Amino acid sequence: MTKNARISLIIVTVVVVVVGGFVLLSRLTGPSGSQQPAGSTSVARPTPIAPNEVLVRPDSHKLNDAPNAKVTVVEFLDFECESCRAAYPGVEKLRGEYGDRVTFVMRYFPIPSHRNAELAATVVEAASKQGKLDAMYQRMYETQQQWGEKQVLQHELFVSFARDLGLDMTKFEADLNDPATLERVLKDRKDGTTVGVQGTPTFFINGTKFQGAPSYDGLKAAIERELAK
Repeated sequence: MTKNARISLIIVTVVVVVVGGFVLLSRLTGPSGSQQPAGSTSVARPTPIAPNEVLVRPDSHKLNDAPNAKVTVVEFLDFECESCRAAYPGVEKLRGEYGDRVTFVMRYFPIPSHRNAELAATVVEAASKQGKLDAMYQRMYETQQQWGEKQVLQHELFVSFARDLGLDMTKFEADLNDPATLERVLKDRKDGTTVGVQGTPTFFINGTKFQGAPSYDGLKAAIERELAK
């Protein structure tokens, strides 16, 4: 082997070792901007682009309205989201415990990849026009396993929910088909995107964001911290 060939071989060997070491180090440390695993909880302070007037609009649905409330809990949700359904009992429990001290606000955030999420939200919005938001909201979660993840629109099933709840069906159908009803749902989703919502459920407690289906205990602790201020 000539002297030049030996030098070239040494250079190639060094390069291979350096590159290999870099790849190994990258695998051990992981990407710097990696997301947390699904189902984990992250907390972030609100930024100037997420003001309270976007989190809670004058027409936002308040599940209760506590007089002189020090704390406001806002949930962006998707009725087809399994994590939202899992969080629902905890939210209801918190409403029962803090309903006179904490205002709970529900905002729509239907995920586009969920075939029936947008329709479900529109059905709930149409029901709200007859004072049945809470009842339809509950019905959607109670029946989610029946219609969730279906690739065919469940219009007839959802209409049957309205009938079971005793709604004026002529008005309900008119409201359901009114473009303004869907627009109301999409306005919520737009606000969610503005304040950094990327998935559901996402909660804001006095502006602090909780994402990734936080537990009942986690939400309760956050509420208690705000009440203690």
